[in-house]
Amino acid sequence: MKFVNSFATFVLFIIFLMGCAVGPNYQKPEYDLPETYENNFGSNDSLVNLQWWTIFEDTVLYQLINYALENNQSALIAAQRVEEARNVLGFTRADIYPQLDIQGNYNYRNQFIPGVGETSDDNLHVFQATLPFSWEIDFWGKFRRANEAARAELVSSEFGYRAVMISLISEVATTYFTLLDYRKRLEIANDTWESRKESVRIIQDRFDEGYVPEIDLNQAQIQEAIALAAIPSFERFVRTTENALNLLLGRYSEPIPANSTLYEQNIPDSIPVGFPAQLITRRPDVLQAEYALVAQNARIGVAQGQRFPAISLTGLIGVSGAGTSFTTGDMIWSVGGSLLGPVFNFGKNLRRVDIERARFQQSFLSYELAVLTAVNEVENALIGIETYQDEFEAANYRVRAARNANTLSQSRYDGGVTSYLEVLESDRSKFDAELFASQTLRAYLVSYVDIYKALGGGWLNEEEAQGVVEAANEE
Repeated sequence: MKFVNSFATFVLFIIFLMGCAVGPNYQKPEYDLPETYENNFGSNDSLVNLQWWTIFEDTVLYQLINYALENNQSALIAAQRVEEARNVLGFTRADIYPQLDIQGNYNYRNQFIPGVGETSDDNLHVFQATLPFSWEIDFWGKFRRANEAARAELVSSEFGYRAVMISLISEVATTYFTLLDYRKRLEIANDTWESRKESVRIIQDRFDEGYVPEIDLNQAQIQEAIALAAIPSFERFVRTTENALNLLLGRYSEPIPANSTLYEQNIPDSIPVGFPAQLITRRPDVLQAEYALVAQNARIGVAQGQRFPAISLTGLIGVSGAGTSFTTGDMIWSVGGSLLGPVFNFGKNLRRVDIERARFQQSFLSYELAVLTAVNEVENALIGIETYQDEFEAANYRVRAARNANTLSQSRYDGGVTSYLEVLESDRSKFDAELFASQTLRAYLVSYVDIYKALGGGWLNEEEAQGVVEAANEE
């Protein structure tokens, strides 16, 4: 009994000392971020948790995004990565606690009588059933550091999942606007072909009457063929873009409904840009990189803990017996401890720590790069909105001028004032201007997609980010 009390006292002493943990404690990196964005022309309000894609007021886009969020394979894979990280945390956490197993064996054999050279008529039942107990005491904190790393990886995977969702939403919106652009350009090509086909018919009649030279007819036919060739080209772009959009939706190809046109999309009035300091607290990819850094910092402690001896407690309790019946068994028990540690391994354990420190520096630089990339993407997106707005206004001005010039040139040609070359040039300018305006509007709309993606997508605010961390701590 005295031994048991001493052993219990020793165990309590060890548990008391388990409050320490080797390895560095995580220190959040501090950055001297700019107070405002250099190209900030939006409001400084913080981006709240909103479904920003609804600002375009397109029900088809809204439905496509919701469908993609539920069925896209990349999003589903990211969700499974979260489940994997959650299970890894549970698996790692089990190392902190004692292990209790069950073990048993049984033999039925004859009994040899020494000195007689014969066996007894009574055979023996030899059996043993025990509950082995083992516990490697986390004296140096390596298991707690491993648990810390696994918990950080879980948080990182949660933010990684949200980053995938934001990227998916942006890709769906961008591809959808591209589809509307190609449909608009296909419509322009069809209208242009119909117009040029009618011009060829009129000039053919005039040529047959001897009013115009054959060169005018040939030039009109060339322009008709150019417009006609553009139609299958844009049809191809429409169909391949539909296929790309269906792939994002996680389904086989099928037609995408068209309830609105490119020019019917709503353009937002203002953008809640906020400040750069807010960016690193709401961009999921930045938060993902930060918690990957937290996990790697904890792994340094795991590696340092492996340099020290492992202290383990072992024991068992059970029954054991050997006799002609099962009633002859007796209770057995044992308790003990062990210490196993490295003495000389040519610096292997020290190098293990150096490896984790080098990986920590890599993670730190990745986090730093994520912050720089986030700010840079916001700056570029703001530039895109400002310049594409000006470019689209200029493109519309060009379209209005080209249409008017085309009408005037046709009137001048019909009145015999100018040659058909002027009509051809004005018609070609009108066709190019209309195609360019559609392309520019698509880029202008996509620039709004880019800014919301760069700002964190409106998918995560600071309170929700903290909620992700707290949920992981409760696992």
